[in-house]
Amino acid sequence: MILVGLTGGIASGKSTVTHFFKTQGAHIVDADQICHELILVGNKAYLEVTDTFGKQILDADGEINRGKLGHIIFQDAQKRERLNKILHPLVFEQLKKEQERLCAENPQSVLVFDAPLLIESQAHQWMDWVILVYVDERTQKSRLMQGRSFTEREAQLRITAQMPLEEKRAFADEIIDNRKPVNEVQSEICTLYQRLLKKAVSSKTKIKR
Repeated sequence: MILVGLTGGIASGKSTVTHFFKTQGAHIVDADQICHELILVGNKAYLEVTDTFGKQILDADGEINRGKLGHIIFQDAQKRERLNKILHPLVFEQLKKEQERLCAENPQSVLVFDAPLLIESQAHQWMDWVILVYVDERTQKSRLMQGRSFTEREAQLRITAQMPLEEKRAFADEIIDNRKPVNEVQSEICTLYQRLLKKAVSSKTKIKR
């Protein structure tokens, strides 16, 4: 089995790349999706997050409003770090469980861990292979403003909250330029997946903390 860390930045198009990997047969663990589930009412992180950030982040039904929470953390690095310290250990716990399950079921599988903060959290050190989905900052900003109706300031706050993609290049075993036409990206993923499958036959995944 091979554990692949897939990272990028906001609006770099990771979800498109992840989709192509999934259609090829890769198993996907989505860090963002896990975080969304963790903060639902009754789930592991709900109480700690609401205790930390207050009732101002709640909707009328008591659920955490991710938009309100995002507005807080993207303007305050310390609060963003507090949230990460709550969620990251739980995300990694879930990753380890999924890895153990897949190792037992199919030891020659490819597990892709889709994590925007893979490098920032140091989790890239546990991966057998690291893939960076890359676009330039101007493309990120344009996609955020056009696709998500962010103001220029809102877009810039979210981009600068993460390590610049240019800096992340140094940590990657593979870089996918997601400014290319989508059919070229899809073809590149198909070829890459076949290479990763071959690595999965002999690769031994690293032990997680």
